[in-house]
Amino acid sequence: MLRNWRVFAVLTAILLAALGCTVPPTRSALPSSMQGLHVQGNQILNSARQVIQFRGVDRSGAEYGCVDGGPIFDGPTDTRAAIAAIKSWHVNAVRLPLNEDCWLGINGVPSQYSGTNYRNAIVHYVKDLSAAGIAAILNLHFSAPGTTVPHNQWPMADQDHAPAFWASVADTFLNNHSVIFDLFNEPNPNNNTDSASSWSCALNGGNCGGVGYTVAGMQEMVDDVRSTGATQPLMIAGPDYAGDLDRWLKYEPHDPLAQLIASIHIYGLPLDSDCRLESCWNSQMARVSLKVPVIIGEFGDTNCTDGESTPLMNWADRHGISYLAWAWNIGSCGREPSLIKNYSGTPTDYGVGVRNHLQSVG
Repeated sequence: MLRNWRVFAVLTAILLAALGCTVPPTRSALPSSMQGLHVQGNQILNSARQVIQFRGVDRSGAEYGCVDGGPIFDGPTDTRAAIAAIKSWHVNAVRLPLNEDCWLGINGVPSQYSGTNYRNAIVHYVKDLSAAGIAAILNLHFSAPGTTVPHNQWPMADQDHAPAFWASVADTFLNNHSVIFDLFNEPNPNNNTDSASSWSCALNGGNCGGVGYTVAGMQEMVDDVRSTGATQPLMIAGPDYAGDLDRWLKYEPHDPLAQLIASIHIYGLPLDSDCRLESCWNSQMARVSLKVPVIIGEFGDTNCTDGESTPLMNWADRHGISYLAWAWNIGSCGREPSLIKNYSGTPTDYGVGVRNHLQSVG
């Protein structure tokens, strides 16, 4: 019995080619499975070769709870009801921001919230998401060099710990192909400029302007993941807080498995992301999506409405682009986009628009 779906797919393709026929990917409004996720050309497919468009949410908490006195997650994750509440919005993907010190168990983070306990909590939640037919996207969100404990975002992944983090995460989820790895949340070197030097820093790492430590670039982290034998797709964000894709194709890392996905974050006013307007969606996202899949890894309104999020989701649906709303957490919709008032899934005013859209298309 062939246990590796990639081997099966390759052998099947060879046989079909010998017979002079091919089986193209199929589109399905409700794909039967999130198993076997992989990139083919500019599409994400599952093991049944159905085209997957992620429509989901970010589940914040595991990046900060572990270093702020616990618990590991902000709100419940270990109950059937917690997954059911997310599922009721017709979500098919959840992005999990992580903290590298908590995962690695370093720099004095209390053991009840780090190391084995932290890793087991993440593994358990991902397993529950997979069982519910929801893909998990694991993101390096909080990281810091040396002995600094990361309580917030830093400009770039650090050479000190990020390579070890990704080698460990990739090895842990080696056989889970309903998982995608998002290598670094929001690169912002060189005073957060969308410049050639910023894109070069994001790709190659090393010594970068405005960053006072040695950077682990996207290429190095791709190599770290692949060195474990992990074959999962990898999300790659550019500089300017992941706000642009204008130079993404020029500074695309090399992946021997061709499993890369372009990542972008888009927020409405007052944050005013660079790619907030439809003219940018057409010139950047639509153009890049002709070559590789694109995922809007974060989006949202910060004025307690869905005035900019709903047009963005409608546009993404027309172009087959995936999107993940920030965030399935309780907070201030005027300070950051909070989708819910409680963990039963009661939406905020902003969340109403996102929920209604997801339920209408999912």
